[in-house]
Amino acid sequence: MKKLKPNEQKLVGKWLLVNNKIVGDETCERIEELIDSYLTKLATDESGWDVLYQDPKDGRYWELTYPQSELHGGGPATLTCVSQEYAFQKYKLK
Repeated sequence: MKKLKPNEQKLVGKWLLVNNKIVGDETCERIEELIDSYLTKLATDESGWDVLYQDPKDGRYWELTYPQSELHGGGPATLTCVSQEYAFQKYKLK
C-alpha cells in the first residue's frame, strides 16, 4: 500500500468502464486501502456520508467524501486533507 506523502493534499477517484462494468481506478483502490488498513477513523458527519480520518504517522486530518451526488452511491470517493479547525468544527470534536 502506498501511504500518504507529506505533499499530498487530495486523492480523487474515478470510475472506469471495463468489460461493460463500472470499476474504480487505482486511486479508488488506494483510498479504499488507506481507509481500511491505515487511516484512523475519528468521526462521521451528521449526514452519515462524510467521514473524518487521521493519519497515524503525521497527525493530518483526512475527509472522505463522495462529491458526485448525482451518481449512484455518490460516485467515486475523494480523500481530502483538511485543517484541524475545519475537522473539529464540522465533526464537532473537542
